[in-house]
Amino acid sequence: MLRKINLLLFVVGFITVTSCSDDFLETKPTDAISSGDALATAENMALILNGIHRGLYAQSQWVLPGGNTARANDHYWLPMGDNLAGGIIHSASANNLGWRDNARWLDHTQETSLTNELFWYHRYNIIANANAIINKATDGSLTEDARLKEIIGQAYTYRAFGYLSLVQHFAKGYLIGNPSSDPGVPLLYASEAPFTSEPRSTVQEIYDQCMSDINMAIDYFDGATQRPTGSADGKSQLNIDVAYGLKARIALNSGQWRIAADAAKMARQNYPLMSESQWKSGFNTTLLPEVIWGSNVIETETTFFRSYFYLMCNTFNGSQNRNNPKIADRRLVDAIPDTDYRKDVFLVDAPNTNTSAANGEGGWANNTNPLYTTEEEFEAAEKFYRDLYGWTTAHNEHPYMHVKMLQKNPGTIDPDDIIYMRSAEMYLIEAEAETMLGNIAAAQAALQELGGARDSAYDATAFGTESALMDQVKFQRGVELWGEGFGYTDKIRWDEGIDHGADGGSGASEVLYQDGFRQDRPSQNDSWIFKIPQKEIDANPNLGPGDQN
Repeated sequence: MLRKINLLLFVVGFITVTSCSDDFLETKPTDAISSGDALATAENMALILNGIHRGLYAQSQWVLPGGNTARANDHYWLPMGDNLAGGIIHSASANNLGWRDNARWLDHTQETSLTNELFWYHRYNIIANANAIINKATDGSLTEDARLKEIIGQAYTYRAFGYLSLVQHFAKGYLIGNPSSDPGVPLLYASEAPFTSEPRSTVQEIYDQCMSDINMAIDYFDGATQRPTGSADGKSQLNIDVAYGLKARIALNSGQWRIAADAAKMARQNYPLMSESQWKSGFNTTLLPEVIWGSNVIETETTFFRSYFYLMCNTFNGSQNRNNPKIADRRLVDAIPDTDYRKDVFLVDAPNTNTSAANGEGGWANNTNPLYTTEEEFEAAEKFYRDLYGWTTAHNEHPYMHVKMLQKNPGTIDPDDIIYMRSAEMYLIEAEAETMLGNIAAAQAALQELGGARDSAYDATAFGTESALMDQVKFQRGVELWGEGFGYTDKIRWDEGIDHGADGGSGASEVLYQDGFRQDRPSQNDSWIFKIPQKEIDANPNLGPGDQN
């Protein structure tokens, strides 16, 4: 298919050897692992899966031939959704790494963008590895015991995940376009070179493939070995709960409301909502009870200054956050009731200590907060927050900065886990789907379970119409899932644009944000669709210039 996917078997071997079992390392040198060996047994296939798991957070050069150190895969792709949609707001200019260009809409709109190229190839790398497992494991040559069923289930789940991720970024949104005719992405079935893909399938065909794959995964997980429990690493493995959660996402974003609500219920049943102390603990470990799926980032394999926490955690000791504390949209934060403990992770009254702040209000000389009547009070507040949350004296502060994501060891560059799926999201999917079905009582019940756990005065019955319920779902998703990457796909599903200047303003600077400050709604604005990498257009015989978004 692609210049980079052509080397799949080397990639499989490389990931397996460098990231997984010492026993397998001793069996074959890196450049001598054949596809036959890698796929010979269920346990060897499990090593390939472990490579995919690790590849979610590895720097891309360890996953893709020709990869680049500037992107560490889902460390970047996950928060990108909120960076693009304007949920994570930059308070000042800082070193780039594509992160500022991403917020300014100068990145995904370019066919030569490194982000687009690595994102495209990383997701197809996942698909190609999943194909290799599926094609071999289901050809009848291996005994289909519980262990093999687990491996096949994970492979189908990964393939659905890869295609969903691609179609949501490189094609028009399902609910705002014409999915039966809108071009989606190429389907790739091969597990051997040259990995030639199909031409672009329609959006409908890709969603059909996603649903077919996830249903196959659920079937295989039934009766499969269970994933290990009790460790952060266990939740990096995929299981039937992850598959149901992904099915809920597929259905939600394609308007299959009944399927979405039912799958979300199945996904969340073993993952109780967090307590207040757990919710405020930093979202830095997959051991939190709500976490259905996440990457356990191994310290020896960290990406340091390419990590999720480096890009957006205000305690991380890197220039991206020291110079540019990430803030939340003040319109969202101001709307959170004082009885809702989630408001506490947004520091509304943090002093603006950054003399380079984009709003021009940094430093005591420019202070506008009436709480601080003297420079001594201003400096005391700065020290109070620093001591409380553990950042260094070199870290700037800014009103509305967040402390939702906190390192286990604040003020360091230590790695932390990445959370991909929580049960809270499943309650919100259920509530949205039931609202779209007109089932007001069911939607209220789902919202009450989540909202009541976060807000001591929450009363979902106050939202008695479909319109009011939908507004509340949007608000709850904005607060609960802030910083977890859902902003971009949510706005596409709801057909909402970006306007940082509306309703009193978000706190973002128009000078800093440029094109990202305002964007028309996705149904009227194809700039929401990622450009296909030019390298793919040039290399793939089934794609041409006319296939570019």
